[in-house]
Amino acid sequence: MAAAIKHTLQRDLFLPNDERLISLINVYKPPRKRKGSYLCAVLNTTDSPIRVFIYQVKKTDRGDGFKKKLSWLLRDLRTVDGKSAEKETPEFDLHFEKIYSWATSGIEEKESFLASLWRLSQRYLIQKPSFVNIPQHLMQDVNQPLDQNTGTTDGDDISIEDEDYQALSSKEESDLERLMSSCQAGIANAEVFAEKLSKELSVLDGANIHSIMGSEDQVLNLMRLLDDGIKQAETVEQQLNSYDQILENVKEQMEVMRDKDMLMTIRNKNLHQLTESLESIVSQMDLDIKHMSALLDGDLSTPNGIYECVQAAQALHRCMNIEMNPALKRLGAVEEQQKKFNKISSNFSKRLSQHLNNLFIHQGNQMAESLSRFSGELKMLQHESVQKQLIIYSDLMFWLKNTDPVVFDCLSEVYADNLSKLYTREVQEFLECAKQRVTGKADKGKHGIASVVSGSSTSLEKMSSKLRGRSPSMQSVDSLSVGYGSETDIANRGFFDSILEKVFTELERVCLAEQDFCDKFFHLSESLVAEGLKVRRQMNDGVRQMLLSLFPTLEQDLDSFITFADSKDGLYSMYMLVRMGQHVINTQDVGSFLSMTFGNCLVKVKRNFDKYIQSQIRMIEDAKVSKKNRCGIISFVHSFEDFANLAEHIFRGSERRTDLEKAYTKLVNVVFEQIVRVAKEHQKTPKDVVLMENFHRMYCILSQLKVACLEGEKKESRAKYTEHLALYTAGLLGIPLEKLHIFFEGVQARIATGVKPEEVGYQLAFSKQELRKVIKDYPAKEVKKILDHMYKKVEKQLSEEENLLQVVWREMQNLFINQYKHYDDLMKKCYPDSQISLDFSIEDVLQYFSDIAQSH
Repeated sequence: MAAAIKHTLQRDLFLPNDERLISLINVYKPPRKRKGSYLCAVLNTTDSPIRVFIYQVKKTDRGDGFKKKLSWLLRDLRTVDGKSAEKETPEFDLHFEKIYSWATSGIEEKESFLASLWRLSQRYLIQKPSFVNIPQHLMQDVNQPLDQNTGTTDGDDISIEDEDYQALSSKEESDLERLMSSCQAGIANAEVFAEKLSKELSVLDGANIHSIMGSEDQVLNLMRLLDDGIKQAETVEQQLNSYDQILENVKEQMEVMRDKDMLMTIRNKNLHQLTESLESIVSQMDLDIKHMSALLDGDLSTPNGIYECVQAAQALHRCMNIEMNPALKRLGAVEEQQKKFNKISSNFSKRLSQHLNNLFIHQGNQMAESLSRFSGELKMLQHESVQKQLIIYSDLMFWLKNTDPVVFDCLSEVYADNLSKLYTREVQEFLECAKQRVTGKADKGKHGIASVVSGSSTSLEKMSSKLRGRSPSMQSVDSLSVGYGSETDIANRGFFDSILEKVFTELERVCLAEQDFCDKFFHLSESLVAEGLKVRRQMNDGVRQMLLSLFPTLEQDLDSFITFADSKDGLYSMYMLVRMGQHVINTQDVGSFLSMTFGNCLVKVKRNFDKYIQSQIRMIEDAKVSKKNRCGIISFVHSFEDFANLAEHIFRGSERRTDLEKAYTKLVNVVFEQIVRVAKEHQKTPKDVVLMENFHRMYCILSQLKVACLEGEKKESRAKYTEHLALYTAGLLGIPLEKLHIFFEGVQARIATGVKPEEVGYQLAFSKQELRKVIKDYPAKEVKKILDHMYKKVEKQLSEEENLLQVVWREMQNLFINQYKHYDDLMKKCYPDSQISLDFSIEDVLQYFSDIAQSH
């Protein structure tokens, strides 16, 4: 079967392309065993060099032949994996650019095919693939025949030509053709032709022997010449050996001379380098006499003297830190000079530290005296003049920091100790003065410039209500009702805002000036190399640590001021939130101590603001209803309006507006809930009136605010206002034409049960006579009288403050007309051709409503 398939494939598929099928194997892709195909190893005999292909061959769709599906060159094969060298398995892999896994039905078939691939690769490839997990007996010598036990069962017949075979050259081919043409007769008689060729060969052999015998003398002469040449070569070699012996002595002498010259060169080079090093060390470690004098006796109190000391200290630092070979540091002169420099440096360091220590103490005392003269003024001392006197020592401080860090740290502590007491006292007196300004103006609130709200919120609510021209309808302790809009209160809070800005501005000015001075004077960031954010963090830590030691109680003092202001008026938390937020932003880029201090205080201010908003929520929730008067606009709705107007003024353009918007959302939701509660509890005013008027006012307030975060609440308030307007008007209009309303409700009920409209009039309760009786009860004059009475009732229930009377009256007019049209339609459907109609028309109704509105 396999031989027949091989014969068919060779004949139909490969022979037309001058290809020869060497080996084939029936395979399938594991684990499936259906739709098998053949792998064929094929030689292309027309190529030079010969190329080997591996084809995957499958039957055609019609099943009457074979076709090539895939093809690979054998040289592209990287690995042949037999899966296991010990255990028999029908699976194997061929690794090209991809890995192809195959399986066959027989182990012998697989081994025969893999052995064929191995022999082809060994014969025709330079870069051979690797064969792994394959039994060794399959990879035998190429020229040996296959073992019968593992031989090819599918007709493996690789034809390998004998290596001794040589093809005929073109000259030999032409000679052979000429010979054959001269023996045309011999071709017919082979024996005669063979005998003739034998005779000619004998003649040629004799001629060859004769030629060899004739050239024997020439060969002998050539051999003699070769022997003479060998003797001459031996003579030349002996002469060269004698020359070598002579040159050996000269060579030894030249090598000695070369070594001596090299040693002299190295000695001269070392001597030159040593001289240069010593000259460099001497020149660099030679401190000028004027620098020595400046370091020992230089004047540290005058600018010129300080400049000379700076130059001398820098020169001394260079001398003490020159770069040299470690071995040179052990020289006696170098060690002696270093000891001298260390002594000079130590003496100058002590003299400089003593001078600066006295200067720090003196300037601290001097500024303390100046502080007493400025007591009572809302302004902090100017430290610029003192800092200018100290900054000229900046270079000496830098020298001291690099030369004697211990003394430098001691001076830093002395400066911080002296200045911290001064700054603590200065900040505390400054903030106390600010508190007194606020308190003093609060006591003089009658002058109208800075009255601070601190009294009873109940009495303030009455004052706020009186300012609006309305009587209080809520008796509650509600700080939202505090006089937001009075001129006195606006002036009070404006004055506090100006004091607050003054406080933050002065603190920012003093702290940032001191920070800049400390950074330059103590070189807190001088020794750091720019390495990104990490170094920036280290520098800021050093500056902040110094500022923290200079202002140890600043955060505590600011907390005290914030607590004081919050106790005076909870609304001050909004001013502080805005102002402090601005100053935190102003200082955060500097990464300063003040930025962190303001930030910590801002957290407390934010807590106070949240606490204040929460207290307003509780007070709104605890508000009680007055049962004596009609409700009108509830006082906390007015209070929210005043609060929102004030807050918009305070937070205009502020970065903290997000906090206000969160507070808005909480307050509006609570106001909505409490409006519903008050509407349910109020006994004097209908529920729908309370909801309609107050949600209308909230809609107007939110529309005026134009706050994006309250857009949903604005839509909700409008929806509730519209809903309760409709409910209120519908409730009123259910009463005026009550009998007529009840009659037509019955008509609609009959129609709903399936009675045809034109048959309703035949029922006794809804006959034409009953309809005329009902219509007779509502003549035109009676209707107008009823509407007039209704207008008076609406006028009595609605508040003048919200001015919704005309809106309600117009809504009632539309609703009444719609009812009229509804009744008229029912009469036309149910009582056709009865000529029954109401005693008044739509035009009469419009006239009634207009006349009533004008008369009132």
